[in-house]
Amino acid sequence: MRLTQARKDQYRKLAKQKGYRSRAAFKLLQLNKSYKIIKKSDRVVEFGCAPGGWIQVVSQLVGQSGFVLGLDLKDISPLPGTKFIKGSIEDPQLPQILLQTIGPGDKFDVVLSDMSPNVSGIWEIDHERQISLTKHALHASNKILESGGNAVYKIFQGASTQSFMDELVEQFTLVKLSKPPASRQESSELYVVCLGFKE
Repeated sequence: MRLTQARKDQYRKLAKQKGYRSRAAFKLLQLNKSYKIIKKSDRVVEFGCAPGGWIQVVSQLVGQSGFVLGLDLKDISPLPGTKFIKGSIEDPQLPQILLQTIGPGDKFDVVLSDMSPNVSGIWEIDHERQISLTKHALHASNKILESGGNAVYKIFQGASTQSFMDELVEQFTLVKLSKPPASRQESSELYVVCLGFKE
């Protein structure tokens, strides 16, 4: 068995043992350990939350005093301590809808985006579709993120990666590309960790 396959199986087994809905939970745990993105009592929204592995982790990190909201086109089974909206990141009304879930005048402390398009197998098309979805996530973030807030965006590496990174650098104090150990090494997915939103 190749090392990458062994690692994949290791995280799948761990997810089952710990009751996480997906092995992806470990990607967020590893990113948070390195960058301290999510704190207790934070208000957090995740775009592309199905099947719920990340929001499971988030609800543990923020505790009962925090707020956790997931968004996806697909329904997910309810998770204690979290809320869910079925909807599209491309909906122009979305920022308004999201802000209505928290107190008047409040915004989110953290935005997470783990979205992927339906993959066609043609890399250039899949990359551009994924970056387009993530740009929608960034535009929503600009309207719902608290000043000084943090974000994590999944991206597929490719021709448009650098221009998207340049956009992020203008809007956050610190921007770092990261590939957590739980992410398959042969996969082109990367995570951009963004700290200190400049409102």
